[in-house]
Amino acid sequence: MNRLKKLFESQENICSVYYTAGYPTVNDTMPVLEALQEGGADLVEIGMPFSDPLADGPTIQASSEQALDNGMSIQLLFEQLETMRESITIPVVLMGYFNPVFKFGVEKFIGKCQEIGVDGVIIPDLPFDEYRELYENLFNEAGIANIFLITPQTSDERIRLIDAHSTGFIYVVSSASVTGAKQNVQQNQIDYFNRVNSLGLQRPRLIGFGIGNRDTFATACQHAAGAIIGSAFVKLLGEHGADKQQIKAFINTIKN
Repeated sequence: MNRLKKLFESQENICSVYYTAGYPTVNDTMPVLEALQEGGADLVEIGMPFSDPLADGPTIQASSEQALDNGMSIQLLFEQLETMRESITIPVVLMGYFNPVFKFGVEKFIGKCQEIGVDGVIIPDLPFDEYRELYENLFNEAGIANIFLITPQTSDERIRLIDAHSTGFIYVVSSASVTGAKQNVQQNQIDYFNRVNSLGLQRPRLIGFGIGNRDTFATACQHAAGAIIGSAFVKLLGEHGADKQQIKAFINTIKN
């Protein structure tokens, strides 16, 4: 049983944390990952920095710019994660835009993910139909989950189609906006979560965008298998660096 499947079958209130590879310093990728696991994160999404991150808010944009200035690249990220499975047991997902993956080579990229033990990939700007036509077999043969995003504007028909072609989880974008921590969850968002839940989908869901404190995390967990924290954690890294105690304390404030 793969790590993502095992996690969703065995646990509720899943805390997934996003951070940008190579931020705040280029060699922080593995120390942050290890600290997140020690702190109790259930799933980690590592961002592959890109120069034109259209869906990212200012906090994650700034982290991507800094990481690129630090010399971060997909090749370097794979080198940093090469031996991660010697110490990391939780699921790890890579998240980023299609342009750098395409330049690296999609088949080569999937092969490296399989080799080092990456469990899934989130590429928000990879068109669903293009994925099905050109890449779905590659992902399935390698056992790498390709995780799709849905938004409040996604039709029920499209959500069901995405569900049918998903092998990991569905990323439920909480609102039609860029990333960034919010203080609370609005009623219209709850209505949207309820609409998604009424569809009887096969795949578990995690709610992301705007989740950044204990209250928003707890609310999201009432409507999905868990939630994804991004900007609030990246902000912490910007303020404190890869400080293990700060990272563990942050996870504790979210989960407990």
